[in-house]
Amino acid sequence: MLPLSGIRVVDLSTVVMGPYASQWLADLGAEVIKVETPDGDSTRRTGPATEDGMSAIFLGVNRSKKSVVLNLKQPAAQAALHKLLATADVFLHSMRPHKLGKLDLDPASVMARHPQLVYVSLLGFAEDGPYGGRPAYDDIIQGLCGNAALMAAQTGTVRYFPTISADKTSGLVAALSISAALAGRARNGGKGGLVEVPMFESMVAFNLVEHLYGQHFEPPRATAGYPRVLAPLRRPYQTADGYVCMMPYTDAHWRDFFRAAGRDDLAADARFTDIAARTRHIETLYEMTGELVRERSTDDWLALCETLQIPVARVNDLDELVDDPHLRATGFFDQVDDPAMGTLRFPGAPVRFDGERAHAAVPPRLGEHTREVLGSLGLSDAEIAALGD
Repeated sequence: MLPLSGIRVVDLSTVVMGPYASQWLADLGAEVIKVETPDGDSTRRTGPATEDGMSAIFLGVNRSKKSVVLNLKQPAAQAALHKLLATADVFLHSMRPHKLGKLDLDPASVMARHPQLVYVSLLGFAEDGPYGGRPAYDDIIQGLCGNAALMAAQTGTVRYFPTISADKTSGLVAALSISAALAGRARNGGKGGLVEVPMFESMVAFNLVEHLYGQHFEPPRATAGYPRVLAPLRRPYQTADGYVCMMPYTDAHWRDFFRAAGRDDLAADARFTDIAARTRHIETLYEMTGELVRERSTDDWLALCETLQIPVARVNDLDELVDDPHLRATGFFDQVDDPAMGTLRFPGAPVRFDGERAHAAVPPRLGEHTREVLGSLGLSDAEIAALGD
C-alpha cells in the first residue's frame, strides 16, 4: 500500500505548479479530484493531441486523477464543493487571494467549516511582502529568483532555463509540505492547518543552496554565485567523435585522470591538487581538461573513466530517453492503452515504497467523474447537470 492511500485531495489548481504537486500526491497513493471550470484547465489545449482536451502538457501533470466540473460562479456549485470538502483531507488552489472570498473559499471560513482540512494556497509571492497578490508565472519567477542571471553569468546571454523550473520545483515543495502537514495532522488529533507555498521564495531558496556562497557571511567573504557551477566551460566535454559528461571530483579522481591522460605534470600541479585550489582555478582546469578529452573518442573515455571509477555518462537527447537501457531495465516508463487515444506513454513515479511504486492511469477527460463523485455526496443527476452550466 502506498503511503497516502486513503487520503482525498480536492485540487482547484491549474496549469503546472499545482497539478504537478497533486500528481505527486496521486503517485504517493492519494485520491486526487481535479475540480475544473466548464472550459477546463488551459493545459488541456497545450501541445499535440489525438483528442480535444487531452493535450500533451495536460497529460504530463494530471495522470491518475479524477475530473469534476463545477461552475463556481453558481452558489449551488459552491455548496456542492463544500460537501466535497467535508469528505476531503487536502484542499489545494492556485487562485490569487482576492478572488477567494467571492467563491466562499477564503482560508478562515473554509477551515472553520472543515477543520480536518490541510488548506493549501499556492502563491506567486508570500502575501505579507510588497509583491503579495501579484500574478506570477514560471517566466516571471525565473527572472526574479536569479535563473536568468545565472544563465547570463555562464553563457553571456540573459535567458530562462529551458524547462519550467519554477513551476516544477515549487510543485515539489508543495507536495513535500502537504505530506508534512498530513503527518502533523495525524499527531494533532486530526486538526488540519494552513499551508502557503510561494513560488518566488521557493525558487530563491532552491537557487541559493550553493549560490549564496560568500554572502553566507557578514561581511561577505565573496560575491554570490558558486564559481565551479557558473564557469562558462562547465558543459559536456567534446570528444574526438561526440560529447561526454565527465565528473572527476575528488583529489584522487583528478590525479588519476591526469595520469591516465599522460599528464603527470598536471597531476602534481598545485593549482589542481585539492578542491579549494581547483575552485580558484576552475576556468583553467576546465580548459585543460577539454583539450585532453578531445584527443580520444567518447567510447574510450566511457571505458577509461569506468575503470578509474570516475563518474561518467554519454549525452542523451530527449528523444533517446525512452530507449535508455537503465530506464528500460527498471521499467520506468508506463504505457497505458486507451480505447480512444491508443497507446500513451508516461514517465513513471520514481520513488518506491517497500519495492512498490505507483503506475500511471490515463488523465481524466473533462468532467469524467462528475456524476460519480457528486452522486456519492447525495446529489441527484438533475442537480449535478446544473452545476456545470
